[in-house]
Parts: sequence; C-alpha cells; structure tokens
Amino acid sequence: MRPTHRPLLLAAATLLTAGALSACGGGSGDDPDTVKISYKQSTDNEIRVMDTYLADIKKQFEKANPGKKVKLVPIKAPDAEYYTKLQQMLRSPKTAPDLVYEDTFLINSDITSGYLKPLDPYLAKWKDWDQFIDTAKTAAKAADGKTYGVPDGTDTRGLWFSRSIFEKAGLPADWQPKNWDEILDAARTIKKKVPGVTPLNVYTGKPVGEAASMQGFEMLAYGTGEDPLYDPEAKKWVTGSKGFKDSLAFVETVFKEKLGPDVSDALDPNFPTRVRGELLPEDKLGINLDGSWLPQDWGEGAGHEWPEWSKKLGLAHMPTQAGQAPGKVSMSGGWTWAIPSKADNPDLAFTFIETMQTKANAKKWYVANSGIAVREDVAADPSYVKAQPGIEFFTDLVASTHYRPAYPAYPKVSTAIQEAMESVTTGDASVADAARGYDEEVESATDGEVIEK
Repeated sequence: MRPTHRPLLLAAATLLTAGALSACGGGSGDDPDTVKISYKQSTDNEIRVMDTYLADIKKQFEKANPGKKVKLVPIKAPDAEYYTKLQQMLRSPKTAPDLVYEDTFLINSDITSGYLKPLDPYLAKWKDWDQFIDTAKTAAKAADGKTYGVPDGTDTRGLWFSRSIFEKAGLPADWQPKNWDEILDAARTIKKKVPGVTPLNVYTGKPVGEAASMQGFEMLAYGTGEDPLYDPEAKKWVTGSKGFKDSLAFVETVFKEKLGPDVSDALDPNFPTRVRGELLPEDKLGINLDGSWLPQDWGEGAGHEWPEWSKKLGLAHMPTQAGQAPGKVSMSGGWTWAIPSKADNPDLAFTFIETMQTKANAKKWYVANSGIAVREDVAADPSYVKAQPGIEFFTDLVASTHYRPAYPAYPKVSTAIQEAMESVTTGDASVADAARGYDEEVESATDGEVIEK
C-alpha cells in the first residue's frame, strides 16, 4: 500500500455526493469518545496488511484508554481515487474523520487547501518525536514551517529481477547494470532467448498514477545528472530539460521495441497489483523497476504468500543514465498520519498516533509493510535489519535517494508527467511533442513559475 499511485480524478470526485461519503462512515459525528480513522484499504481482497495492523492498535488503544472507542473507516479504492475521496471527506465537518492517512505526495496540497491541522503543539510534548530522522520530519512540513503529519516509514526503489528468467537468458545471477543501456540490453536478451515473458516493466501512464511518475519516470530522470523537475535556487519549475526528454526516450524505447508489457496491460490501473501478485511470482516478468514494499504481499497471511521470493528474485540498484557519479539513484516517499482541520476529536486522534508510534509498534509496521524505518531507534535495532531479506539493501539506498518537490503544484506536475509518458507509450506523440506538451501543462499549472533549461 505504497505510493502506486495517483492523479486526482476529478470525474470520480463529481460522483461522490455527500450522501455517498456519509455512507462511507466519514464524519466524526458528535461522540467525544470515539475516534474515527480513515485509511486506504487495498483493492486486492487478499491483502490486508494495514487492516490487520490497525485492528491490533485499536485493541491496544481501547485497553489503554477505558471508555474510548476507535472506528476504522477504510476507503477501498485505487490510489488516485483514494485521494479524490479523501479530499471530498476533508471538506466538511459532517464527513471529516479524526485521523487520515496522507501520502507525502499530496499532503502539501491538502495543507494549502486548509484541510489539515498543524501538529506542532502535540509534537512539542511528545518525547518520541526526537527519534524521527530529520528528512522524514520535513516530508510533512509546509512552507509556513509547521508540521502537519507524522510519518510511518519511508521507502526506496530499485530493480527486481527473476533469477530463473536470467538463467534461461544467460544473464548473470549477480546482475548489476552500470547504465541505462545495460538495462535495455538485458531486456532485449530476455525477449530473444525467453519468449512468452515480459522482459521489463517500467510503470507508465495516467491509469497507474504516481507509480508512473515516481517508480517509472523519476527513477530515470533523477539519474540524468540534472534536477529534472524543480530548480530550488530559482524556486521555479523546470521546462525544456534534456534529462526530461532522455527519460521519455527510454520509455518510448521500452514500448516501441516491445520490451515492456502490452500497452493495454501497462495502462490498466490494477497493473501494479498484477505485477506483485502474478507476474513476479509466476516467473512472467524479467526485470521490474519498483519499490522496497513489494514483499508485504508475499509474507505469511498476506494474500499472495511466496516464501521463496528472496531466492527467486535478485536485487540491483537503478544506475544513473551513463553511470556517472554517484552511480545509483533512488526515489523516496512515504505516508503520514494527519489530523483534519475539521476533526471533532483531534486530541484523541493524536493519542492514537502515539499508540501507533511506540518503538515496538513502529517496528511491527515497518516489517509488515516492508517499509524503511524513519525512527532512529528502530533503524539501529538488529532485529529490524534481520527481519526480512532486502531490508538492508533498500535501507542502504537512502544515501542515494531523492524526494519529490514538496510543493502544492506537484500533483498537477505529476499528472503532466503521466500524460507525457502515456503519449510516447501508445505512440500517439513523439518525445519532442510529448515534452512540449508537458512544458505547456507545467507552465499553466504553476502560473508561469518556470525556468527553461
């Protein structure tokens, strides 16, 4: 349940009437003893990692706070629709919950809209806040200097590959590409020598939302040697970037040479679920550019149990475009718990956060969700490092990671990225035309606050 994740579907928003939202159990009502918590429930009926975790925290909370109750209000929807539904709920005191699960990708937009409550008065009195790493703290900090969310972990991204398919293709078991060309060459080899499988998956297009922007495009773009999206010194969004065009050209190559999934599959909003639950476990995908959280689907009781995954899959870091320093690239994001500005029971909501974020409960969540620890005491705990194969690999990537520009315009910029990717994926536009369309969209979305490279 990671950022897979995410354009704002305005069409979906128009379908969400106040009555429909009330049916979701959104609002806190007038009960001062009940805290209502909204979160994203997996669309895969077999995956209930968050549900299981929150049910346990609910029991702890109610036992420690006699007379207080927790009402869990899951929102079962693909990521993009989750954001739309959540924003609709946050607009009214009648539908706003007391606590919500916010992706760092969208939180600044919700802060700017006035939907969230600053948490600084609570954080100042909470001793555990000192255990959170600084980069994680900044993920939910707004331009006004106030903090609006408590992170529950972070993530990194890399290349997952099938050892079986690589063996059949004659590729090395310790594969580590040094540049983009070596990734494409490996995919071409798989296509030639192992027919019937998808050589390479790079998420693309609007239907899969932020999975396309972050797991796909930005893992390429941030390895080009320039900041492809935002110039922090000029405080403007970037247009005309060579790195942007080069990244689009990579995506175009994947689909033009039929190295990726069928276009109809790639543009299926549920494709990320198929990758985790079907293509990788069934040896139908050679290389997958994806996130650290995948094993959450493969653990005992998780729905797609696959205890052999660490023997069946290899891991490689994503190289920079030409192998230039630092040689590897990753993107990091994560989710936070935030209190709506219209919540009826904010104090009770923060008490629930404190229950979730004890060292023991935080570690339990990181392991269950295949997340990267944002608490220093957990990160230093040997039992966390050894809890699951791959944790050490993905934790080491934090030193080479990048974060999306944490500004309110980013969701619109992200949608423009997805549109540009989709147009070269389908062949409807050339790289030059798609990049030009992106530049125009960004200039419009940011009121002209752009700098051309």
